[in-house]
Amino acid sequence: MRRSLALIVLVLGLLIPTWMQRPLIPRDQRGAITFARETISNPARLASDLGPFRLEQAWHLSSLRNGGYSALLAPSDHGLVAISDTGWSARFELREGQPPDYSVHKVGLRKGSRGKELRDIESATRDPATGTVWLGMEGVNAIVRTNPKLQEQARVMPQEMRHWGTNSGPEALVRLADGRFLVLQETGIAGSGGRRHEGFVFAGDPTRGARGARFEFEGPRNFAVVDMAQLPDGRVLLLMRRLVWPMPLRFAGRIVIADPRQIAAGKVWTSRQVAVLASDMPIDNFEGLAVSGEARKDGRVTVWLISDNNMMNDWQRTLLWKLSVDPAELP
Repeated sequence: MRRSLALIVLVLGLLIPTWMQRPLIPRDQRGAITFARETISNPARLASDLGPFRLEQAWHLSSLRNGGYSALLAPSDHGLVAISDTGWSARFELREGQPPDYSVHKVGLRKGSRGKELRDIESATRDPATGTVWLGMEGVNAIVRTNPKLQEQARVMPQEMRHWGTNSGPEALVRLADGRFLVLQETGIAGSGGRRHEGFVFAGDPTRGARGARFEFEGPRNFAVVDMAQLPDGRVLLLMRRLVWPMPLRFAGRIVIADPRQIAAGKVWTSRQVAVLASDMPIDNFEGLAVSGEARKDGRVTVWLISDNNMMNDWQRTLLWKLSVDPAELP
């Protein structure tokens, strides 16, 4: 009995820090970040699972004090902004033939707190014309508008999202090119077979008073929605993830595609799977997805993924993948 209890305590010790409230944020998060190239041992297998996507580069980002990245933006083909669920951001410059460059900054939230529940940023989206950024915050289920430097300008706690709970909130948020906003709940709807997630489409900026209309998003069974981004042609890529095994922590992921023109209030928004992130690949807890809006000479689009190590450097890794895809090869 004692051995069984000890095993239960150990498993809970691994799982609870991953999704439950973590300790207060350290005052100094600005540790040096190192970038180590990842070696792909079975590229043929990887190519088979990734389908139309091509893995161009992969890095392991290590630091004693950085991580927890749950949201990702790609202002340019070589520039990224990763935002952590502890209220910090890292700006990366990844130019071919040059060493990676970065800087780390605190997100300027007005209602600041060192408690994670008030700084739990899980999603982000950006207006490329103005640089304005919107953040989806779990715990308080809020949408925050910031300037390009991630300093808060306004926030709203939409009535539509108040029943989402403290640990299953706006995990995926995107501002569409037509000005609409989509927000999806991480966890599935009870009784949907683990396939459907509640979502709201806002006709405009929620922080300026736009109201949301409810719909349901349907994806692969038993996968959580963790991020989404719009392709230049208007379709949306969605990143999905699930825990496969708790000890050691192993994750699987999926990338699916859906057309936002098919969203209708009260209806189901369907998707198609386009890539598999298998648990035996060099992956971790991928939670951030970004699409570069810059055109490439080869006609492909750059897609980035980043993993959330939950600030547990001994158990998880922060991985950054640079993918590309030809939109014509997507369904």
